[in-house]
Amino acid sequence: MTSILFIVFLPLLAAIVAGLGNKAIGCVPAKVITTGALFASCLLSWPIFLGFLAGTNTATVVPVLTWIVSGDMAVDWSLRVDQLTAIMLVVITSVSALVHLYSWGYMSEDPDQPRFFAYLSLFTFAMLMLVTADTLVQMFFGWEGVGLASYLLIGFWFRKPSANAAAIKAFVVNRVGDLGFMLGIFGTFLVFGTVSIPAILAAAPGMTGSTIGFLGMRVDTMTVLCLLLFVGAMGKSAQLGLHTWLPDAMEGPTPVSALIHAATMVTAGVFMVCRLSPMFETSPAALHVVMFVGAATCLFAATVGMVQTDIKRVIAYSTCSQLGYMFFAAGVGAYGAAMFHLFTHAFFKALLFLGAGSVIHAMHHEQDMRYYGGLRKSIPLTFWGMMMGTLAITGVGLPAVFGNPLGIGFAGFHSKDAIIEAGWAAGEPGVWFVGVLVALITSFYSWRLMFLTFWGKPRWAASEHIQHALHDAHGHGHDDHSHADHGHDAHHADETHANPAKAEDGGDHPSTHGASQQDLPAGTGGYHPHESPWPMLVPLILLSIGAIAAGFVFHGYFIEPEAGETFWKGDIAFREHLMHAMHEVPTIIKLSATIAMLLGLGTAWYAYIKAPRFPAAVADQFRVLYRFLVHKYYFDELYHLIFVRPAFAIGRLLWHRGDEQTIDRFGPNGSAWVVQLSSRLAGRLQNGYVYTYAFVMLIGLTAVVTWAIAQ
Repeated sequence: MTSILFIVFLPLLAAIVAGLGNKAIGCVPAKVITTGALFASCLLSWPIFLGFLAGTNTATVVPVLTWIVSGDMAVDWSLRVDQLTAIMLVVITSVSALVHLYSWGYMSEDPDQPRFFAYLSLFTFAMLMLVTADTLVQMFFGWEGVGLASYLLIGFWFRKPSANAAAIKAFVVNRVGDLGFMLGIFGTFLVFGTVSIPAILAAAPGMTGSTIGFLGMRVDTMTVLCLLLFVGAMGKSAQLGLHTWLPDAMEGPTPVSALIHAATMVTAGVFMVCRLSPMFETSPAALHVVMFVGAATCLFAATVGMVQTDIKRVIAYSTCSQLGYMFFAAGVGAYGAAMFHLFTHAFFKALLFLGAGSVIHAMHHEQDMRYYGGLRKSIPLTFWGMMMGTLAITGVGLPAVFGNPLGIGFAGFHSKDAIIEAGWAAGEPGVWFVGVLVALITSFYSWRLMFLTFWGKPRWAASEHIQHALHDAHGHGHDDHSHADHGHDAHHADETHANPAKAEDGGDHPSTHGASQQDLPAGTGGYHPHESPWPMLVPLILLSIGAIAAGFVFHGYFIEPEAGETFWKGDIAFREHLMHAMHEVPTIIKLSATIAMLLGLGTAWYAYIKAPRFPAAVADQFRVLYRFLVHKYYFDELYHLIFVRPAFAIGRLLWHRGDEQTIDRFGPNGSAWVVQLSSRLAGRLQNGYVYTYAFVMLIGLTAVVTWAIAQ
């Protein structure tokens, strides 16, 4: 297991070399070093994972150094490798390595490539530190590391105000969640006297039923600790209430979106809940909160995703919804199913994001799906890659019913259907219904994306980005931001920042830009989309394999009762009876997700292929609901009213009244005024005339004599 040292620290070493060397070592060496380090980590991670599947590996702790010794708290920096860690190692390193390779093509014209690749590697190192943590303090180190790296990556194009705003928003919202996580760590140390994760999990059952003082009340100890820790998970994994940063993270380059959304930062909260599942098992109340928050997030994000027109934002809200599925599974006690969906989701969601980046690359940075159409013949490899991702996320497959002994399908079919079945088996029909409804909505917006992008007549002529490209091709200059300044996504982000209406409005409403989607001018405008270069296509091909096979090949180890119990070996709280109950649900429950998927597909086909005027008519009929969804339940507006405006008002008050009119007035400015006045008075006395000095001396002598006589 000494290979774990290379897996974790090779990305850090590569980040240091590329970051400090920067342009001194050049773009190509920086890319070679960072990408090579990630592929080396990936190649070392898979044997560890396969060894745990085969039962030849056992949980191991590799010490690195003694980190903190303070009173009763002793924290060693150690790397823990067990089944849960092994899953995260292959997910993180595989997706990160492919994102590095993809970025060779996507960021090829950006002059700051060494800095970009250094940030990617730093992000990967921080996530690897998080998942190999043996203590809560070490986990928090990785937790904050991915927060820092995400801030740097989202705001990579720092010359864009919109990118800076998105980076700050992600950083600030995550600080809210991190406060809960810190309080949870403090409380855990107070209760258990240690931050060692194995020691805490071993002692957790003994604290069942105990109480602790919190906010002036006596509350259940494990409930308050679990809820505080879950607040941290809500922030990092963008659950309802702390989700607002995730869609805005699209301001970063597309490879960043794939890395953050597919395999790393947003899955940290799910990983943490599963790692600490023996703690959560001691508090049914905390598990119910996890379940309801996950189900609510699942439904919220799916409904908002239905009306988005930016291809990356559709996939971003899809990520938020799928994370809700994972927490919903953890909340009902199906931790194996939650980790299984995390595992499969990494492949098909990275595939969808990178596929979207390939579409954007082909369409000269246009991200609005209303200006696509008919692309499947122009970019066939990208089309088939996104098709595999769509089949996976919508859960296409054949359930094990009607004499079919073995269900078989794409990755999401095995993992998402398992979560829905777990909801029913756990005795939560309401949450099961939400899961089925979201499966229908997921199928609708996923196929909506595919139909708007790859089917129908080309609508490219209406795109400003395409017009810029044609002007460039004919030698006409324009004032657009060049690749050298911003890269692929920059132009679109600058435009939406200047014109928020384009970013906010959906494409199905008849009032959007004065025309509905079907009324946009058709035609190519003389533009010919081109397939992406091979460094971008190879990751799509490899991820397609994962989207096709990851569910069928590995489902037995994650969720089958006997094999799962053997595989997990106590690393998570594995409810074997729930796993048995999942496989014994009624046939209609097994078919429910597939039926929902087919209904969503049929609705999307009717709305965007058969009757393309139907979406505008529906949006016009339900205008209030449509605007509510387009504005994302008005969370941003509400937060702006409650938090942002008062914060700015307080800031202005402290600035003008506190700083300028009080501190500066009576502090440095007042002192300077006194010194200046004293200098002028002294200057009048020090005029060089003897009689003036004699007069001053006489006044002084008179004062002294007067004082002496008075005594």
